Order: sequence, then C-alpha cells, then structure tokens
Amino acid sequence: MKNRRIKKITIAFAAFFVLMLVCTVVSKSIYAYQLPMVSTVMPEEKYVEHLVEAEGIVAAGGERAVNYFPGLRVDAVLVHVGDRVEEGDVLLQIDLEDLKEFIDQKRDEVAKVELQINAILENQALEQQKKDLELARAREDYDTTARLEDTYIGRAAQEYAQIEEDWKELMDGQEDEALKDALQSAAYGEADAKAKRDEAVKQAGRRVEDILMPDQASSDLDIAKLEKEALLSQIGEYQQIIDGQGIISAPFGGVVTAVYVQVGGRTSDTAVMLISDESLPCQLKIFLDKEQKKYVGLGDLVSIKLEGKSNKLEGTIDYLAESVGVPGSYEALVNLPENTGIPGLSGRVSRSEPGEKHRLCIPPSAVYEKYDTNFVYVLKEREGILGQEYYIDEAIVRVIDKNEVWAAIDNGVLAKDSKVIISSTKEFKKGDVVRWEDE
Repeated sequence: MKNRRIKKITIAFAAFFVLMLVCTVVSKSIYAYQLPMVSTVMPEEKYVEHLVEAEGIVAAGGERAVNYFPGLRVDAVLVHVGDRVEEGDVLLQIDLEDLKEFIDQKRDEVAKVELQINAILENQALEQQKKDLELARAREDYDTTARLEDTYIGRAAQEYAQIEEDWKELMDGQEDEALKDALQSAAYGEADAKAKRDEAVKQAGRRVEDILMPDQASSDLDIAKLEKEALLSQIGEYQQIIDGQGIISAPFGGVVTAVYVQVGGRTSDTAVMLISDESLPCQLKIFLDKEQKKYVGLGDLVSIKLEGKSNKLEGTIDYLAESVGVPGSYEALVNLPENTGIPGLSGRVSRSEPGEKHRLCIPPSAVYEKYDTNFVYVLKEREGILGQEYYIDEAIVRVIDKNEVWAAIDNGVLAKDSKVIISSTKEFKKGDVVRWEDE
C-alpha cells in the first residue's frame, strides 16, 4: 500500500515536472518569438573604391557675338538657345513700321541740324562783313591820322625855319635872347609833333593789325556737319534694313548659346545673341560636391558618356574651381574631342579611384551618427533568466573612409570577430535582448 502511494507520488511529480518543462519551453518560445530578429556581419578586409559620377551639360568651347544696330524693335525671334544655324539663316525680324517712324525722326533731326548749320554760316557771313567794315574804317583812320600828323609836323618845321631865318639876320648886328628862346621852343615843338605823329600812327596801325588777326576758332560748324553726316549714315543703314525686309541673318554658323532680345523689345548696344565658335572644341561642364571633389583633381582622366552616343570617350579635367553661382560646390570642365558634342546636350562623367585597403570594413548602413559621433550596434551574449541570451550594445567608432558599399573603421573598438548588426525585424535600442538570425 505504501509502495503504491509512493509510486503515485512519483508519477505525479514526474508529470508536474514534464508540465513545467513544457510550460517553460512554451514560455521561452513565446518570449523568444516576440524578440527582434537581427542579422549581423563581421568586419572584412576590403579596398574602399570610390566611384564619382556627375551629370553635366555640353557647353561651347568659345562663343562669338552677333551685334546689330541698337534701338530697333524686334518683331520676331526665329531661333532659340540650342538651335544650330548656318551662315545666312534668319535669326531675327525687325519691326519695319517702327523702323520707318524711326527714320522719320532721324530726318527731322537732320532738318534741325541743317537749320543750325545755316544759322552758323549766316552769322559767320555777318561777322565777316562787320570785320571788313571795321578794317576799312581802321585803314581810313590810319591814313587820316598820318596826313594830319604830317601836317602838324610841317607847320612846326615851317615855324622853326622862319624863326631860324630871323635869328640869323639879327646875329649880324646883335644877339637877341628872346629870339633865341623862340628858336629853341620851335625846335622842341617840331620834335614833339614828330613824336606825337609816330605814336598816333602806331596806335592806328595796331588797330588795323588787331582787326586782321584771325577770329577765335569755333568747332560748332564742324560738329554740326559731323552730326548731319552721322544722321544721314544712320538713315542710309536703316533704309538698307527696310530694303532687306528687316531680316537679321547669321553672320556665321554654330549653335545658339544665348539670346538677349525678345519680341517687342529693342536691340541694345551689346550683342543680340551668342553663337558657338566652331573653331574651338566643346566642353562638358559638371558640378561636384565636396565629397566628390576629394577624389577628382585637375588633369585626372575621366570617362565620358554623351547623350545620344553609344560609345564612351575619355578626357581630362581641364578646369576645376569652386563655383561662384552654386556655393559649396565645384565647377569642372572637360574638353571634348573636336567635332564632338552639341551645346545644350547632357553628358555624364565617371571616374573610379581604387582607394586603400582597410582591415575592418562594414556596410555603411550599419554606421549611425549621434551628436557628431559615429557608432555601431554589436551583438553580445550574457546569462539571462531563461539561460544564455543575445543583447544589443553600442560601440563608438571612427570612419576613416567609405563609399556606397563599404565603410572603413579605424582599428580600435571593433575586433575582427565583432558581430555588427546590419538589420532587424523590429526597432531596438542599447541593452535590448534580441534573437540572432544565424542561430
């Protein structure tokens, strides 16, 4: 009886133990099923290659300006940027009605200038008549002054001769002091008369000389004549435009790279448009960001793929500088072979940099950043309530090189056998217990 009871107790205990074991397994399975499933990689030794690819636009290697008369209203623009034109092709159409009004205005200006010229010529003729009259009067005054002054000298000389004769007659008998003084005074009078005549004749002569001096130079007439010639020349040029139906043709062939006029606007004194200079090879213009700039330098060999072309070309970076129009980026130019590319088409430049070999490389998606610090999540083991378990830990790392496939980690925290987490079925954080996909 006692043995039977012990047997029953043993069976019940065994059943309870089995039940507890089953519950434990079921609980552990349910618990484990709810945990995130993570996958990991171990760092590998790799070359971190850098592939730089950049889109660009083909630009003309050089441009030539198409200039035209300023101030003309544009009736039609028949080409656009990117169009190819040949010498003689129509570029613009000038508004002929507006041009005719412009010619009428120029003719009015010519009439005004002609009035100015006629007025200047009439004034010059009047001034010449006035000058001729003044000269005739001055010469008449000179002759009159000379005759009058000669008369005064003659009278003084005659008076002196008479007194001298009287004085000589008296000298035979007695000396007359009064007559001697009179003779002396007469001599002085004759001398004064001569001096007065010389001064008067000199002043009259100078008056004649002053009138004969050339008039002060004036450029008014010359300027007016030049202005008239310029206006007539413009009218002639505008008339030629009307005769040509207002068509502006291409003076040379190439691709239109810029148009500076619009319908209804007027031409300026600068170029109306720019056309590529086909004597120079085209260029492919690309923009690089700071990261790409690290692996592209002046003179580097690049591969070129142009729009619409199946074959690839090779070229070199011929210009590289920080962009003015796009701050924070760099502008690069690649000269294309002659007769290759059309301005406005797109192209792609690629360059591969082999890079260095690094001991610890992981996918870049496994690297996180927080507060300017890089870190990775690693899988570790520990003893838990239900036995051995996996949990998440953080490891601060320093990325020394990377591309789209690999991130090179500085030797330090990570070991070659570190399990770096690259994916998870659920969100997790440091310290969470997880399942490992490789279990």
